[in-house]
Amino acid sequence: MQSIIIEGGRQLNGEIDVQGSKNSALPILAATVLLDSVSVIHNCPLLSDVDAAVAILTHLGCKVERKSHTVTVDSRGVSEYRIPDSLMREMRSSIVFLGSVLGRTGKAVLTSPGGCEIGLRPIDLHLSSLRKLGASIDERGGEIICSMAQKAENTVISLSFPSVGATENIILAAAFRNGRTVILNAAREPEITDLARFLNSAGCRIEVGSEGTVIIDGIKKAHDCEHRVTGDRIVALTYLCAVACTGGAVRLNKVNTRDFLSVLPLYETAGCRVKSDSHTVFLSMKRRPKALRDIRTMPYPGFPTDAQAPFMSLAAISEGTSVIVENIFESRFKHVSELTRMGAKIKIEGRVALIDGVRSLHGACVTSSDLRGGAALVVAALAAEGRSEINCPRHIDRGYEKIEDCLKMIGADIYRETR
Repeated sequence: MQSIIIEGGRQLNGEIDVQGSKNSALPILAATVLLDSVSVIHNCPLLSDVDAAVAILTHLGCKVERKSHTVTVDSRGVSEYRIPDSLMREMRSSIVFLGSVLGRTGKAVLTSPGGCEIGLRPIDLHLSSLRKLGASIDERGGEIICSMAQKAENTVISLSFPSVGATENIILAAAFRNGRTVILNAAREPEITDLARFLNSAGCRIEVGSEGTVIIDGIKKAHDCEHRVTGDRIVALTYLCAVACTGGAVRLNKVNTRDFLSVLPLYETAGCRVKSDSHTVFLSMKRRPKALRDIRTMPYPGFPTDAQAPFMSLAAISEGTSVIVENIFESRFKHVSELTRMGAKIKIEGRVALIDGVRSLHGACVTSSDLRGGAALVVAALAAEGRSEINCPRHIDRGYEKIEDCLKMIGADIYRETR
């Protein structure tokens, strides 16, 4: 059993190079299945979710080589279209392999994904969209059994909600499909654009519009390609929250700040000084944070649901009352009970969290139940007085590469303990 141990109350100062984005790397790895070629992916983070994706690729018949942050995938040997339940359960985003396997082989058999329990993540929008592309889908015995009709026509798919996963699956299933596919009300997250850039570097023809329209003109064959995964905006926001809580100053490098420009004013509301250019953001904090007032999670370019939990830790020690409304997932407040063990004053009513800021938190033994909730506990522990022990860091390892090493570089008293 592992735990992350933190002695809180230290200011954080220094620089961090932000890792590659998990939410970009996973669909890009899935997309390599489509290409029947060799893909070289740089800046791929060292995460357990990436390990799970590599295991699926290997099962499907790809040859995968990893050297530090570069992953090379030779998908010319893909021969399998079934993904066993044991592999699907390793990560929530494994459903993205549905579109890529279906697009490559014309059929796919898999089960619903696993991973963190942050509420239902229905895939009915994925399936209904694939049916509009001509897929025949049967759900029985816990399996999703799909086949794609050979004949294809120009198709327009209007999503009832701008789902990131559904948008990705449509792109993957349509990239080599005859004709043009247009997605209306598509997800606009930067990770969608990064996926399109990767596929276009291999010869695909995908246009991502700024107003939620994606146009895919199917091609017949791809070629070898190289791609660099964009920086992880959620990791960047998490580390900025940590410094906003503890005081100090940090410079984050290797990020696309335009991907989270709409969030940076919240740090200024809290009392931070923030400066940024295209690939760097600097934040300093010299006082107790002020209340954040009203945060509502929304699809991009709104406030990201993945940043909700770390911002709740910031609100917990802020001066005044903050309100956070979770509009994306119905069970994304599981970290609240653990924050209250550290002295936070938080009330939950449905999807609304009311946070009365306290002057200081205290160290405690807490448990991470999901990825972003675990990161919130780390942020809170860094600001708390005394020693905290965060159990089940495996959830954190799904999305944060060596989080204790990164934080140690800027002055945190943090280490991992195995017993």
